[in-house]
Amino acid sequence: MQKLTVVVNNKSGLHARPAGLFVRTANKFKASITVSKNGRSVNGKSIMGILGIAASKGDELEIIAEGHDEIEAINEIKVLFNSKLIHE
Repeated sequence: MQKLTVVVNNKSGLHARPAGLFVRTANKFKASITVSKNGRSVNGKSIMGILGIAASKGDELEIIAEGHDEIEAINEIKVLFNSKLIHE
């Protein structure tokens, strides 16, 4: 199991475009991906789940990957959150 804590820096929060980008990235991996905010956990491979947590700018998210490619998954998600694309 690999964990990553990130802060949403996008001024509009994790709206449709960055949420879709997150889900597409998560779905590249066989590992299960769970995203939690304030004790609520959702499937990180589900666009409805990601949109449902309504992550706003400044919110802290915990991302957990479990499976044989969990390290690669967490590393790519970390790159995504540090990239310009998720901040637009």
